[in-house]
Amino acid sequence: MTGRVQSHQKTSEARRASSDAGSIWHPLTQHQSLLHNPPEQIVEADGCYLQAKNGKTYLDGVSGIWCVNVGYGRKEIATAASEQMQRLSYLNPTMTHETGLALTRKLLEMVDMQGRVFLSSSGSEANEVALKVAWQYHAQSGEPSGHQRYKIISRYRAYHGNTLGALSATGQAERKIGYGVGAPGFVHIPPPYQYRASQALTPTSHGLECAKILEDTIIYEGPQTIAAFIMEPIISGGGVLIPPDEYLPAVRTVCNKYGVLLILDEVVSGFGRTGKMFGYEHWGVKPDIFTFGKGIASGYMPLAATLVRQEIFDAFLSENNDMAHFRHINTYGAHPVAAAVALKNIEILENEYLVENSKRQGMYMMRQMDELNEHPYVGEIRGRGLVAGVELVSDKDSRAPLSSDKVGDVIDGCRRRGVILMRNSNTVPDFSNVVITAPPLIAGEAEIDQIVSTLKTSLVEIL
Repeated sequence: MTGRVQSHQKTSEARRASSDAGSIWHPLTQHQSLLHNPPEQIVEADGCYLQAKNGKTYLDGVSGIWCVNVGYGRKEIATAASEQMQRLSYLNPTMTHETGLALTRKLLEMVDMQGRVFLSSSGSEANEVALKVAWQYHAQSGEPSGHQRYKIISRYRAYHGNTLGALSATGQAERKIGYGVGAPGFVHIPPPYQYRASQALTPTSHGLECAKILEDTIIYEGPQTIAAFIMEPIISGGGVLIPPDEYLPAVRTVCNKYGVLLILDEVVSGFGRTGKMFGYEHWGVKPDIFTFGKGIASGYMPLAATLVRQEIFDAFLSENNDMAHFRHINTYGAHPVAAAVALKNIEILENEYLVENSKRQGMYMMRQMDELNEHPYVGEIRGRGLVAGVELVSDKDSRAPLSSDKVGDVIDGCRRRGVILMRNSNTVPDFSNVVITAPPLIAGEAEIDQIVSTLKTSLVEIL
């Protein structure tokens, strides 16, 4: 072997060793950059904080990925999981276990709904289930001959998951580049986004205008072809977009008018994130189908749920149609250990009043963030409960988005100072300019102050 080949081999081995030992393929990551700047290894976590192998401590300002609502290191959850594993570690999801029954009954009680719950493993799966339920429900509900409700309407900037149907519903163009055209029948419309709407519109008129766009789209596409409208109560990863109060009630009216099912994706907004147990409660509008994930088990186990109204479930009952049942299954659906974890997680949320804390600390966070409005790159600050987005612009008058590099510098500056934040990456080309924070719901004023002061310092640094 020549010296040059040996040298190249040693260099390649060194690079592999510096990049997670050359084995982990991280999501949303350009690994070329990791050759020179490998990620730190996290060895343990407690409360709101992560501990790295090199001894550095980080405040997790985004709860993992919006999911560790009750915080890290909950021994009572570990105990619940251990006891369930020893009692019943797994069960075929076509069978029934006590923990799954308790969880599904609890979920229906929490949203005051008569219906059924389909348990799966992730928010993407929960939304995939919801879409398939909507399609099959219409097909089995006596639609007029020749009518096929197969189209799904969703909104730009929204994220609904990475499985084929959920990704097709997702309104984030950059996530789809290189994956072909996606599933057919998905139509996108604009969301309420007051900051970038016409300045001639009030929040009320803008919200009603967006609901009218939904109705116009249904009419243009043909009401008899529309199965469902799927939406997040608050668009989360797409930039923390909070709708005007009139929007969701108007959407419910439109869906009722045309027989379109309303699916509320509460994967992020559920279980206290927005200062209420569920996002829909801010507007008092219930959907036909709920989807839950993330905070349902606070990341301690993979779990998600799709809740449907009883009327929808009844369409899958038949004595003479062998194909009327819901033909969907995943190996780890209704996992008994995940169900036990979720029950304990919900118990903690309720007993420790973490939803109330989310509301209280969220209001405090917005007050503390108000001073950031003076920064020349801060266009708008939006928040509800313990989730907030700071939209960065290069010019306050034109509202042109701040460059991706500079937004990245802000995120990197916060990380260097021990606070992990995120941005709405892979959303809209040239518009990954919203810095997002969503700390665990146990966060107090000390954690909020650390997040805000660190963000302020990092913003000053890029001027």
